[in-house]
Amino acid sequence: MAETQRRPVPRNDAGERDTALAFLAFARECVVKKTDGLTEEQLRRVLVDSGTTLLGLVHHLTLAERLWFGYYVAGREEEDPGDVDMEVPAGHSAERVLADYQAAIAASDAVVRAVDDLGTPTAFPPGDTSQSVRWVIAHMTSETVRHAGHADILREQIDGTTGR
Repeated sequence: MAETQRRPVPRNDAGERDTALAFLAFARECVVKKTDGLTEEQLRRVLVDSGTTLLGLVHHLTLAERLWFGYYVAGREEEDPGDVDMEVPAGHSAERVLADYQAAIAASDAVVRAVDDLGTPTAFPPGDTSQSVRWVIAHMTSETVRHAGHADILREQIDGTTGR
């Protein structure tokens, strides 16, 4: 089957921050691309035993962005969403979930760009050990890439669309 959503990987190698953010942006775009052209019903369709949906993945990543960049890095206590689950709140349309994700991404990127040194420790330690902003970027990139893979599979099951 031919790939129908293929995107090239970033070629940004200008510096640590720009390269890290380029790869995180690429992963985020891959997730969002999987939602393109689908109906509300398709985005909420459960196709695996875990109950994971495309819209649920986007919601989960929105909460993760707020937790890791807003709460842990920026130290904004109101950004701690508590449970970072995949259950889309009742009454939240697909349009709203996707807009919330875009807003969370913009806020996260602003937090990262405001940090002078990526080796700076987070405002709140995630768990028992302090981590750097660099570590959080790497963690969120790996988390987003992992879920982009899930989104690839779900999208292919919905309508046969493939690619990254």
